[in-house]
Amino acid sequence: MEQLLYCNYGDIPYLLDIKVDRYLFRAMAQFWNFAYSCFTFGNMDLAPTVEEYTALLRCPRFQVDKIYSRAVNIPTFVKKLMNITGMSEQWVAARVQQKGNGKCIHWENLKDLILTYPDMKKRVDVFTLSVYGLVIFPKALRYVGEAVADLFDRLGKGITPVPAILAKTFRSLSACRRTGEGRFIGCVNSCYYGFIATFEGIKGLLPTFSRRLLTFEGDSDHIEKRWHNRRKMDGDISKSPRGGYRMESPIDGFG
Repeated sequence: MEQLLYCNYGDIPYLLDIKVDRYLFRAMAQFWNFAYSCFTFGNMDLAPTVEEYTALLRCPRFQVDKIYSRAVNIPTFVKKLMNITGMSEQWVAARVQQKGNGKCIHWENLKDLILTYPDMKKRVDVFTLSVYGLVIFPKALRYVGEAVADLFDRLGKGITPVPAILAKTFRSLSACRRTGEGRFIGCVNSCYYGFIATFEGIKGLLPTFSRRLLTFEGDSDHIEKRWHNRRKMDGDISKSPRGGYRMESPIDGFG
């Protein structure tokens, strides 16, 4: 299962290994400059890029020239879930719920499929759909929404979700900074790790930033070791871009 997961969807599961300090997130978010869509520390600007997020997720199926945009005429949420899960229309329709202005399915229903479904590929697909819906594009707590299903359904065609991830990050951070409150809705894990990786190289240059930024080192070492071991298994032992100076990533996490 693990090999199939990484071949089809890259390093997505490692997002679950990242432990996020919500209070540190709140501190970092105060440096988000919504006028320029970047973090500003004195005379230094840090901004996430498509290249860095593509390297972070490391999925061989992504094609950078194929950017996701939602089509006008798309199958219904029920039809898409039937295609992804392999379950019957009756099974799916009985579990789809209305949340706000969109439809969704509860994580518990998807977890049951991951644990019991006989088709290994379908189990991998449903697990990855859950990661996208609960971690990368969260909306309603413990639910996976129809917009995520539409994006996921097109990953097999080489579509890259990275611009959509960054757009959601920028919009949510800017909205929170403008109002001075709110909950950040985006991929907390990837933003957190990318931002922390930046400061691993340049933390000495920013004495005005809270010293709490230095408490990440244990988690960073643990995750970096896991990523390195994974790449070594693949025969790729080149230095991970996550630990380098160029990892200029954003922040996530208004709890």
